Amino acid sequence: MTLVKFNNGVRNNVNPFFNDVFDSIVNDSFLSDKLVSRVPAVNISENDSEFNIELAVPGVKKEDLKINLDKNVLSVSAEKKSDEGQEVKKYSKREYSYNSFVRSFTLPDSADYAKIDADYTDGILKLTIAKREEAKFQSREIAVK
Repeated sequence: MTLVKFNNGVRNNVNPFFNDVFDSIVNDSFLSDKLVSRVPAVNISENDSEFNIELAVPGVKKEDLKINLDKNVLSVSAEKKSDEGQEVKKYSKREYSYNSFVRSFTLPDSADYAKIDADYTDGILKLTIAKREEAKFQSREIAVK
């Protein structure tokens, strides 16, 4: 089976040789595999009481994930164990494989390092880091004298 490339019927006839060479370079599996990110995408958000980190790690088992805290650096890593008895597939394109990765995040001083929770659901790893009480925004009304 080969990968079918579509150009919606549009063909630039200025220099067909240039197009063929350019297409072969851009669509080369060696080059395109190197351009594909080998670390999971991440979303980082914050509210009044906590920081939230979400990593997209499809195809990774919960048992393969490791989360470590060293001083103020939170590291998420995974090493996918390969099964010896599995049949080796020949891929024409492979973009979502994470054999191993490491993502590290420097936590701010306002983070409560003792209150870090992790949840893995549907290929998304969600980390919740609580803020220290003194770092939480406190609102109050100030009387005018």
